[in-house]
Amino acid sequence: MSFAELVSGSVHEAAPGLIGWTLLRDGVGGRIVEVEAYHQDDPASHSFRGPTPRNRVMFGPAGHLYVYRSYGIHWCANIVCGDVGTGAAVLLRALEPTHGLDTMRARRGLTDERLLCSGPGRLTQALGLTGADDGASLLDAPFELLPPDGPTTVQRTTRVGITQAVEQPWRYVEAGSSWSSRARRAA
Repeated sequence: MSFAELVSGSVHEAAPGLIGWTLLRDGVGGRIVEVEAYHQDDPASHSFRGPTPRNRVMFGPAGHLYVYRSYGIHWCANIVCGDVGTGAAVLLRALEPTHGLDTMRARRGLTDERLLCSGPGRLTQALGLTGADDGASLLDAPFELLPPDGPTTVQRTTRVGITQAVEQPWRYVEAGSSWSSRARRAA
């Protein structure tokens, strides 16, 4: 299945399906190992109350980035999924860094590879993503998506870092990965 086909469907199918894909921006990035699904019917989602100037990209075409500032501190990046008007996206929580590690180290100001992309804010900083990327198509340069090179086992857990709908098992992690942002009991 192509990336475009994957993200054009339900966010709940796209989220686990993205595990194992490699996301690159200008040749820098890695394998997606942790994501969370958010949908318009979900009180934890930015799209829950409908379109706003901040979240309008979530209601747009699948395969685009919804990038927002979290707590005024760091950027978070989501991949929009589903039909136009749906208000669904997959939060990128962690990558296994595989490409452009020197660039990521410089952007993050550290050498510990485990801390380069383990968390949404770290991931965006390592890839150089900012609010200027809000609405960008992942199907166009400077982005490149490479499919998994083999089967990936995905573990489903509850989401982290939210206060509403915390019981929803909409976090997906590559089983056994040491690159995810934090451990969580399987759902």
